[in-house]
Amino acid sequence: MEINGRIVVITGGGGGIGRAMASAFADAGAGAVVVADIDGDAAERVAANLRATGHEALGLRCDVSDEADTIAVVDAAVGAYGRIDIFCANAGIVVPGGVEVLDAEWERIWEINVRSHVHAARAVLPAMLERGEGYLINTASAAGLLTQIGSAPYAVTKHAAVALAEWLSITHGDAGIRVSCLCPQGVWTAMTGAPAEDFEAGGDDGLNVENGDGQQRDFAVSTAGRDGMLMPAEVAAAVIEAVADERFLILPHPVVAEYEVRRASERDNWLRRMRRVHAMIMASAKG
Repeated sequence: MEINGRIVVITGGGGGIGRAMASAFADAGAGAVVVADIDGDAAERVAANLRATGHEALGLRCDVSDEADTIAVVDAAVGAYGRIDIFCANAGIVVPGGVEVLDAEWERIWEINVRSHVHAARAVLPAMLERGEGYLINTASAAGLLTQIGSAPYAVTKHAAVALAEWLSITHGDAGIRVSCLCPQGVWTAMTGAPAEDFEAGGDDGLNVENGDGQQRDFAVSTAGRDGMLMPAEVAAAVIEAVADERFLILPHPVVAEYEVRRASERDNWLRRMRRVHAMIMASAKG
């Protein structure tokens, strides 16, 4: 899809990957970027920065676990700009732990990492289908193609996010709906222990990860970051490239494709290798 002139909505746009995508879409010529985030002030700061550089942008508060909030964002975007061409369901959280994690936390991560994508598709699909054109970008994770050591809720919900994106592509692809699923490994964001102020202040360049949450940072590098931690701007660049190609899987870490093939073709061997990795990481975490 040609991005120039398109109306783009991004949830979780107040920081990290979402903030970088907002800048990337604006720089690629989007007609307007609607930035939505549970932190409404952060969303407005991102939008204000875009407006200051000559781009059309709107910042809105949105709790993606509340369907009414997503509908309100869609209504505001359509009211301001007439339509939505690209909807990026990007908001997500991680909950550490296994099956012992309390039901309330399982419900919370399910609402944000999975059901929010359902809400988004439900809100924008009717108008897109009527026009015969639209683009859905769902942020999942390499964990949705592989797994996430140390977090069963994250692995399970990200697998579900990938499955939903595939279903949407299969069901509506012939009706003009394009779908991409973003599946990075480690990215320096607040979720991986990078300090939010580095993203708020000067953008992603010169990020000082040493100021972040040390334990969270070390865990990110030892699990999702084993093949290198990327900056959000690098992930956003991969998104722009994939949209131009209308490519389903967006893999900022290309090696993930190789891992997925091994997982599918040598499942038992893959599980054995992952158990060894799990043991090494857990031993390292204990000091």
